[in-house]
Amino acid sequence: MEDTYRTIEAPSEGLYKEKGSKFIALAFPVYSEEDVKDTLAELRKKYYDARHHCYAYILGADQTRYRANDDGEPNHSAGDPILGQMRSAGLSNVLIVVVRYFGGTKLGVSGLINAYKVAAAEAIAQATILEKHETTLLQAHYDYPQMNDVMSLVKEYDLTVREQRFMLDCRLTLEVRKSLQEEITQKLEEMEGVKVEELADSPTT
Repeated sequence: MEDTYRTIEAPSEGLYKEKGSKFIALAFPVYSEEDVKDTLAELRKKYYDARHHCYAYILGADQTRYRANDDGEPNHSAGDPILGQMRSAGLSNVLIVVVRYFGGTKLGVSGLINAYKVAAAEAIAQATILEKHETTLLQAHYDYPQMNDVMSLVKEYDLTVREQRFMLDCRLTLEVRKSLQEEITQKLEEMEGVKVEELADSPTT
C-alpha cells in the first residue's frame, strides 16, 4: 500500500579501508529533518577528528524527501553513491553517514565513489530491514457515554493508544495508519458528540 515502506530496525555500521583511508558507515532510522540534524551533530562531536562526514537520507513512504551531501569531497563522489545504495535497497526513513579518516593517499573520484558506495552497502547489509507503515496521530474528544463506542472502534482496528485522559470529558490520542486515517476519522465523527483532530507532531513510524 502507499503508506508502506522499508526501513532499518536499529542503527548499524559498515567499514571500508582503502590505501590507508578509513570509511566508517553509520546507518540510523530517522523520521524527520530534525532527527537528521541531531544525529549529524552528535556524530560530528564523536568523530571530531575525521576529515569528512558525508551523508544521505530519505524520508517518507513516498521517498520524495531526500538529500545527499559530499561534505567537501569532490561533487557527487560521496553523497550520491550513499543515496544510490539506499535507493537500491528500497529504504526510507534512513540516514547513512560515512565518516572518512584520510590516509594520506588520494583515491581519485572513481576510487571515492567506490569507497562510499561499498561502505554504505556494508552498513545496509549489517542492518535488519523491516516493513513499516506511515502513521498519524488523531485525538478524539468525547463524553463518558461515548466511551464504549470509541473503545469498540479502537479494538476493531487494533489501534495504538498513545495517551488517554479521563477528566470532565475524555481525550484519547490514537496512532493510525495513514491509509486508514480518513475512514477512522469518519467513523469517530459519526458518533454523537465525538470530535476528532489531527495532531501536528504526527509520527511517521
